[in-house]
Amino acid sequence: MDLQRRPFEETIGERDLTHWRTPAGRSLARAVTRASTWTLGTWVLLATLALGLLVTLTLTAGAAETYEAVVAGDGVAGLDRPVLDLALSHRSAGLDSALTTFTDIGGPVGMPVLSLALVAIAALTWRSWAPLLLTVLAAAGSLAMTILGKQLVGRVRPPLADAVPPYEHSASFPSGHTLNTTVIIGVLTYLLLTHLHRKRTRTLVLVLAVLWVAAMGLSRVFLGHHWFTDVVCGWLLGLAWVTVLVTCHRLWLTLVRHHSRRTDERVAA
Repeated sequence: MDLQRRPFEETIGERDLTHWRTPAGRSLARAVTRASTWTLGTWVLLATLALGLLVTLTLTAGAAETYEAVVAGDGVAGLDRPVLDLALSHRSAGLDSALTTFTDIGGPVGMPVLSLALVAIAALTWRSWAPLLLTVLAAAGSLAMTILGKQLVGRVRPPLADAVPPYEHSASFPSGHTLNTTVIIGVLTYLLLTHLHRKRTRTLVLVLAVLWVAAMGLSRVFLGHHWFTDVVCGWLLGLAWVTVLVTCHRLWLTLVRHHSRRTDERVAA
């Protein structure tokens, strides 16, 4: 395996990941290629800072609103009790057991085991380090956001009387199961899409990934382990982090192609 450009990782169907359609994307790509003569650490740091700022201003706006609603006790947080009551009205022994088993997959044991297995298969099959590197970055970021969010907000989970055992006692906001599943499944789905040639297959994979992430979050509410706003925040923060990682990967592909073209031009000259 090597870290260099692999053609099948540069496209999703006919979409060239090194071709930036938006003005902001083209500007960012030009900045990275112009800075490519600097040290690797310098341009990565600058690109990460720029990306973090852009994503913070756009995709996490909803997460900030959710946080304010939790603190103030209004807004979307007003849905928490009604949504939990709706879940309570549909519970049954069989469904509770099935969802408990499912939600364990997204837990602190299930998700690492599943992701390691999938990453190992992908890395060996595709002979690329990209799955390992992106998944490690994804997991580190989502774990940091989960820990920091719980410490900052310190929200209490729904009453134990409304929860399905086994009970959990850590802070409720945000939902770690939801955030981590969104990030890991999001990154792995992105990588898988770069290796699928049929549009129908890519659509199926994308739909299944969305359903998986949605089901993981809603199962946490159904079992009484989280409030609805905990899950909403997990989805939003997870989406923001996946966006950063995907953009960084595309910048890397753009930079590698830029250097490859410059090398070819020097050889031709």
